[in-house]
Amino acid sequence: MGPVVDAVVFDLDGVIVDSEPVWEEVRRAYVATHGGTWQPDTQRRLMGMSTGEWARYLSGELGVRRSAEQVADEVVREMARRYKEHVPLIDGADDVVRRLAARWTLGLASSSPTRLIAAALEATGLTAAFATTLSTEETERGKPAPDVYLTVARHLGVDATRCVAVEDSSNGVRSAAAAGMRVVAVPHLSYPLDRDAAGLAAVTLGSIGELSPELVEGLG
Repeated sequence: MGPVVDAVVFDLDGVIVDSEPVWEEVRRAYVATHGGTWQPDTQRRLMGMSTGEWARYLSGELGVRRSAEQVADEVVREMARRYKEHVPLIDGADDVVRRLAARWTLGLASSSPTRLIAAALEATGLTAAFATTLSTEETERGKPAPDVYLTVARHLGVDATRCVAVEDSSNGVRSAAAAGMRVVAVPHLSYPLDRDAAGLAAVTLGSIGELSPELVEGLG
């Protein structure tokens, strides 16, 4: 009988790197530059979408005068440039990841494109901590669908129901819960969880620093 928790799967944006405000700034400026109109609920809608999904949304729904392919390429290029200058690591997140990596196999399930995942992990020195990383670029559907979490569990060779997921956004929490994982929610102060998503989390923390091995074991 092994441990009840076989693996821990992290989200990247908003959990390890405080990138949501950077994404918002970059995409907002891009929409304005290319003749689109940013809506009051745009940022909340975009959180968790895969690259293809948000690129189509900016191009179609927000009226940006560029194809979805151009949108994705140009926005991601600007994000990569920002990351080269500075990756906004969330205070203490790297320590938490290393502490958990000493006890469990770790996976990463991110809505960021593959090249940005690589850039962020390299800049934070966390590449080796994760046994597998996956972008929703490589799954059929982005979050809130469970595809990315189910695929990461499969790559790790573990049952999704024996995994703990660490998420910050409503769509991320929905995605991990739909995959059957126990979810630790660490909501961003600027983007609080919707009520239904808050109800799906096994535990909600005020900051990533509160995520201890003892807490993870307690979820078993």
